Amino acid sequence: MMYRAGVSVARRLLWGCLVLLLGLLLVACGGDVPRQGDDSIVIGTTARLRTLDPADAYENLAGLLLLNLGDRLYTYEGQDLIPQLATALPEVSEDGLTYRIPLRRGVYFHDGTPFNAAAMAFSLERFMKSGGQPASLLAGRVQEIRAIAEDLLEIRLKEPFVAFPHLLAFSGLCAVSPTAYGAAGDRFLPTQFVGTGPYRLAAYSTDGVRLEPFADYWGTKPKNAGIRIQIFSSSANLYNAFRTGAVDVAIGALDPNQIRALKAQAATKHWQVITGAGNAVTVLSINLRQPPWDQLAARQVLAASINRQRLAERVFLGEAEPLYSLVPSLFPVSEPVFRDRYGDGDSSQIDHWLQNTTISPEQPLVVNLWYRANVPSNVLAATVLKASLERDLGDRVQVQLDSADSATIYRNLESGAYPLVLLDWYGDFYDADNYLEPFLSCDRGSVETGCESGASAAWGSFFYSPAANDLIVASRREADSQRRGVLLRQLQELNAEAVAFLPLWQSETTLFAQPQLRGLALDVNQLFAFAPLQKAPKDQ
Repeated sequence: MMYRAGVSVARRLLWGCLVLLLGLLLVACGGDVPRQGDDSIVIGTTARLRTLDPADAYENLAGLLLLNLGDRLYTYEGQDLIPQLATALPEVSEDGLTYRIPLRRGVYFHDGTPFNAAAMAFSLERFMKSGGQPASLLAGRVQEIRAIAEDLLEIRLKEPFVAFPHLLAFSGLCAVSPTAYGAAGDRFLPTQFVGTGPYRLAAYSTDGVRLEPFADYWGTKPKNAGIRIQIFSSSANLYNAFRTGAVDVAIGALDPNQIRALKAQAATKHWQVITGAGNAVTVLSINLRQPPWDQLAARQVLAASINRQRLAERVFLGEAEPLYSLVPSLFPVSEPVFRDRYGDGDSSQIDHWLQNTTISPEQPLVVNLWYRANVPSNVLAATVLKASLERDLGDRVQVQLDSADSATIYRNLESGAYPLVLLDWYGDFYDADNYLEPFLSCDRGSVETGCESGASAAWGSFFYSPAANDLIVASRREADSQRRGVLLRQLQELNAEAVAFLPLWQSETTLFAQPQLRGLALDVNQLFAFAPLQKAPKDQ
């Protein structure tokens, strides 16, 4: 029942990499423009904006903009899923396949087109059938979408998936005007957006975008006069612009030294520091077809030898969180299964797992680690990992580092070219399944041959486990949250036992805001709404 081909997963890995890379990469995106003399909220970033077409947008900045330009069927209030364009949570059929969703009336698109079930069906079908970067989120799951009344939508799935309403809150699954997008046919519209959200797109350029409040918005109106997204050519320029008050909010792309400096000055400058547990994770994918990693004992020694605290401090100066499960800590079901089983680079644990092997100075463990040369954090992490392993294992290990650019590595993963490789993953929607199924599932394979087609093959791991496949199916059918939590925890334990993927760290989301800004808060997906933002008078 697995829902997407390996090539689709590999493509998602690439975009996940590009999103995480924003934390350190200096992106050239046109010149830096001075702040305009108006009451708009200015948000600074170095992230490049490739497209605003929700059927093709898969980067973090685009997701943030779509969250505020558009509306989805559902959104979040705290950690609770609540209706947005829907008026209630779905009515689900007994077999878990059919979702009926009642919709709001009196909603209009930015071009004046009325919103209804047919418009929502058009938007979801366009997303699903366009072949854009995120299309597989729906294409692998949805059988049919129908407008069965003016204000009633029906979606039929191919297989049960209890987290489907959470998927419908994905920023790209917003309603778009059939008038504007229908006229475009099969073409993407990267520089425009016509939705139903609290803002309309007023200007789009390589230097940034400008959003204006939508006068006919059905919901709560923005508390500000508009939003300017200003794209800077380097993290140094963004850092200086925030320090001098040229931007109200700085998001992403600051390096660890800059983040640490701004945090240190926050007490005296009264800057606001908003942090959240990131939803981007970095893992070590282990090729179970290549020696010595075809031997469980060798993988267990490696698992015991990883010192995540050392990685987090030396690579990110403490601005990343050690990760002990495939599921990041922002999910309540996350369990530190690798720390519990293997410790965190503890010498006693290393010695314990070495007892089951022939690893010695005469027969050292050969570690050939690949990383992406164009991702600065990976370059430093590979060096730190090498030094850490050599420090803790001594002459019982030989570490060789090799690198290639991201495109080359992702292109060659399924060929089994890499024994060990550092990779990133960025979750699409708020559910732990999004961090387990994409790693551990397999469409076709056997215990003897490993995974021949499916998610784990796309990662270059080739992990195959009938138990994992069964647990994934069961967790997707289980509507009771407590029983489902048990199944998701069993999947985490299963990966720790098999050591198919080694979780290393998860990014932290850090925003900086000027003292007078009010209303800035991260949501469960580590994004934030623009509408509540406003500036208090300077004497407050």
